[in-house]
Parts: sequence; C-alpha cells; structure tokens
Amino acid sequence: MQAFLKGTSISTKPPLTKDRGVAATAGSSGENKKAKPVPWVEKYRPKCVDEVAFQDEVVAVLKKSLEGADLPNLLFYGPPGTGKTSTILAAARELFGPELFRLRVLELNASDERGIQVVREKVKNFAQLTVSGSRSDGKPCPPFKIVILDEADSMTSAAQAALRRTMEKESKTTRFCLICNYVSRIIEPLTSRCSKFRFKPLSDKIQRQRLLDIADKEHVKISNEGVSYLVQVSEGDLRKAITFLQSATRLTGGKEVTEKVITDIAGDLIDEGHAATQLVNQLHDVIVENDNLSDKQKSIITEKLAEVDKCLADGADEHLQLISLCATVMQQLTQNC
Repeated sequence: MQAFLKGTSISTKPPLTKDRGVAATAGSSGENKKAKPVPWVEKYRPKCVDEVAFQDEVVAVLKKSLEGADLPNLLFYGPPGTGKTSTILAAARELFGPELFRLRVLELNASDERGIQVVREKVKNFAQLTVSGSRSDGKPCPPFKIVILDEADSMTSAAQAALRRTMEKESKTTRFCLICNYVSRIIEPLTSRCSKFRFKPLSDKIQRQRLLDIADKEHVKISNEGVSYLVQVSEGDLRKAITFLQSATRLTGGKEVTEKVITDIAGDLIDEGHAATQLVNQLHDVIVENDNLSDKQKSIITEKLAEVDKCLADGADEHLQLISLCATVMQQLTQNC
C-alpha cells in the first residue's frame, strides 16, 4: 500500500505532447495581446490641453504658458467632474513629454495623508530636487517640477501654512497646482500666491456631445431621451455622466440604453444605496417649483436643504441627515392642512 502511494506521488500529470505545447503557447500569447479593460473615465481623459471641454479661459492661459515653457503657481477650483485634475495632467504631459512626466510630477490626492509632516518631508524633499535632462523630441523643457495637490481644501490649516513657506523657498525649481472644490477653505496666503481659475459645470450641449462621441466609439446604443436624462442627472459632472453610461451599458448587456435604465442606476433613494446628496438636489428642484407652498415655507425648507448639504459634505451620517430634513419638510407641509 505504501509503495502504491509513493508511486502515485511521483507524477499525476499527463505527458505534454507537441500539439498541447503549441496550443498552450498560442493561448498565452493571445492573452498577453488582449487589451486590459480600463474605466471609460480614464480611457477618455483628455491627453492634451486642447481636448479639455468648456473651460476656455483656463485653456487659453495654459496654452500661452506652454508656448513659453513656463507656468505660474495655479489654483483650480470648482464642482467635481469639470476637468480640474485632467487639465493640469494634460498640461504637464505637454510640458515634459512622456519620458520626463513621471520624474517631474508629484501628485498627492485625498487618499494620501497630507498633514504638516507630509508637507515638510515628501513635498519639501521633492521640491528641493534639482532637475536635469532634455526632451528627446527636441522641444524646450522647462527647468522646474510640478507638485499637484488634489482636494487641497481637505488639508489642515497648519499643513497649508507649511506649504506656503515651501512655495516661497522653492519657487525657482517647483510650481504648485492646488485643486479643490471650495476655494473658501484655502488660506489667504496660499490663494494670493496662485493664479486662480474657476472651473464651470459643463453645459448640457458639451456633455451631450462628449457622451454621444464615447457611445459611438464604444458601439453603445442609447436613445435621445436616455442621453438627455443622463445629462440632467449628472448636473454638469462629466465624470459622473460617463460612469453612469458605462454602468448602464454593462447592465443592458448590449441592448439600447433608455431613460428607464438611467433612472435605475441614478435613482435617489438611500435605502437602495444611492447618495443622499442627490436626493437633496432633486428635492430642492421639487420644492422651488411647488405652487402649493408659500414663499416662507419654501425658504425654511431650502435653508434646511443647505444645512443638510453642508453636513453631508463634511461627512455626517446620511440617514440621520435625511430624517432631520424629512421632519422639517413634514412640519411645513402640515401647516397647509
């Protein structure tokens, strides 16, 4: 019995024939050649400044700066999904080229710890590095690096104060680009050292054009009503619209994307896992257009909506905020009874 077990432990694999070896090799090479799936938001991110949509003032200034291979410290602010991060990344690629881009750009996002210690160590050490090298295509390469601080409004005041000093000392070798949603949360000494640009929510026409272009490239069938509703629920956020389009495409499995499909994905009930902020935005439109409420009742409810929206932006519990909001709405509605 022991001899039998030892014999079976030597090898249980069938011999590899020539045909099987060829087939395995062909299969592995085919898998390597297969393109990896990429989210459409990243796949269709602007590769150059000219591809940035609807932000004409920012694009005009950046193009002039790129011609002279120079750049001031920048502060981009505005709603999410309007192209702030995409714009500075596209400008950096045009400035440095694909070879030097990774060496010359430091990008820190909200997922990174960005307290005063990070500013003093990581940002300061990167800013103090000297730059060298030239572009292989012969174009002028600027003698500075770029530090991108995404969602800078979440940085502490102490970290922002430390960053101010670093911006002063390393002005010859480093340019900073601060990106945020709320410019009021950036300390004044930083805003005064940057060229400020406000990114506007994208117009319905621009969004519709981009979405139809992506749908055409991805061979997605979508009705006119579906596109219009997609633009409506995204509220100027092109990133959200593209994400919804990709989700709807996966949900339909190749069939036409209709308004109902978009509604299922971008619904507004928290019990089904949807964002409370969207419920607040949609409820605002309903309250403003309601003719059965007095101006005083509308003002009380909209003031509560603003308070809830601020609390949600600061990370408050969604369920508790919606309960509080519904209590205020019910209180005002019962006054009409």
